[in-house]
Order: sequence, then structure tokens, then C-alpha cells
Amino acid sequence: MKSALSLRFVFGLIALFFSCTMSRSQTVIPLWPDGQIPNDLKNRNIQEKIEVGNDGVLRISNIVLPTLSVYMPEKPTGAAVVICPGGGYRIEASGHEGVDVAQWFNSFGVTAFVLKYRLPDDALWANKHEVALQDALKAMQLVRTNATKYKVDPNRIGIMGFSAGGHLASTVSTHWQSAPAMTGLKNLPNAEICKPNFSILIYPVISSGSFKHAGSFELLLGKNPSPEQLEYYSSEKQVSDKTPPTLLVHATDDKGVPVENSLMYYDALRKYKIPASILVYENGGHGFGLGKKQKGSVKHWPDGCQAWMEGMGLLEPKN
Repeated sequence: MKSALSLRFVFGLIALFFSCTMSRSQTVIPLWPDGQIPNDLKNRNIQEKIEVGNDGVLRISNIVLPTLSVYMPEKPTGAAVVICPGGGYRIEASGHEGVDVAQWFNSFGVTAFVLKYRLPDDALWANKHEVALQDALKAMQLVRTNATKYKVDPNRIGIMGFSAGGHLASTVSTHWQSAPAMTGLKNLPNAEICKPNFSILIYPVISSGSFKHAGSFELLLGKNPSPEQLEYYSSEKQVSDKTPPTLLVHATDDKGVPVENSLMYYDALRKYKIPASILVYENGGHGFGLGKKQKGSVKHWPDGCQAWMEGMGLLEPKN
């Protein structure tokens, strides 16, 4: 009996924590109207899972209802960012790589949207490799079409991602042109409605080559992906003159996702003369979020990010 009561107490605390965390947003928007989610196999035996680990990290998995949580600043500048938390395409670390980041953006006038995107799962979705990209492109569309409602400048909407969320953000940045051909997005007036005006990639998974994060690619593409799939989702190979300006942040001692992922993407951007900056720190490891708990210079990356946005003219107050 005591054991059962203890479990109920723990699950109650988790639910309360999640509820309080998400309630800081003004609105939670379902991505797909009337439950018409692309590639849905309608398996409702699997239920969404929300956990807070011993490390204090909020993790969401088995996502069946993708959403956008809206965080509006008191004095909006017009800039906006869609945030993709990381988690290796297995979970989403929606606290320190989502909500915390959104509130930080709000502190200097940026409207933030935390994306809860579908994770690749053969039990839930057909063509599982498509679903996260579908959700991220749909999020860009929703933010831009509701720009007036959220006091956003439609020409200053960016995408941000951490780790595997960084891979998702880079995939949107390099493949936004394909949006009108994707399931669930075929009725778009044009591809530009899904285009990020800028990208911010934090310790991103980028390459399917020598420096790949094997777990992310296996979950996304399966154990035996085709060469064409590996090429398509290796973002440094997909950069073009239509890829948006980008800021990258990485730590040299990252043992999860090697810093070469950011370096290769940065080099690809430079070849196309796309405005790009990279902040590389000696220490920080992987998964540092805003870096508040880190020692050394990595904790200052948010200052560098804000300065980059200012330099790009993204933070000028909206008229």
C-alpha cells in the first residue's frame, strides 16, 4: 500500500511540475486541425509519457499530439523563434531546451514557440522519418500566418534546435522548399511560408558521416537506411544559396555530438557566402542548454546569441 501511495505521489509531482511549466505559456496550439495528423497509424494504445528524471530534466516521449506552446514577451520586438528541444529523436528535453529558452528569449523581446514534435516510431507513424519535419514545417507556417495575432514580423521568424532538435532545425533550413509537396502541407500557397529567416543551432546533430550521432540517425531512418536517405538528412550536404543565416554553438569536449558537426555546417554555409557565425567553447560537454550550471565561458553563449541577433538586425523594435 505504501509503495502504491508513493508512486501516486511521485507521478502527481511530475504532473504538477509539467502543468506548472507549460502553464507559463499563454497558449498551446495543436499543429494539425481536427486531429488530421499526417502519417497517423491511429494506434492509441501508446500514450504520451512525461517524466522528470533524477537529473531534474523534463522528458516527453511517445508524442501523439504535436503542439506549439506560445511565449509572448511584455515588449515584443517583432522577432520570433520556433524552438525544437533535443533528445536524440527518442525523447524531447522540453524544460532546459524548451521552456527555459523561451523565457530567456522573452526577456529581450523575442516571441518564442516551443515545438512538441512527433518522434520517429514505426508503431505510431507511417514513413516515420518524415513526421518531425512535417511538424516543424507546419509550425513555421502557423507562426507566419498568425504573425499579426502574435505581434510578429513575418520577415523575422527563425528556427532553433538543440542536439537532435538542431538536426531537425537544420533539416527545415535546408529543405523548406519541399514543404508544398509533403503530406499534410500540399495546400500551401508557396514554400516561402515555411522558410526560416534565420537559424540557431546548439550542439546540433548534422552529419550522417564519420562524426554522426549514430543513435539519432538509427531512430530517424532505421538500421538500414538507403544512401539517398543518409544524403538527404546529412544537412552539411544540403546547404544551398537558399539556406538562411545561421548561428552555431558547440563545445569542443562534446562527447555525444562531435563539434565537427557544427564545423562542417559552418564551412558549407561559407561556401555559399551565407551569413554565418560559430561559437566554439573549450568546455561544456553536451546538453548544457542555456549553460547556467556550466563552468567556464560556455555559460556566456546566450550573450553571444543575443549579440548576433542584434547584429543581424533581428531585434530592432517593430514599428
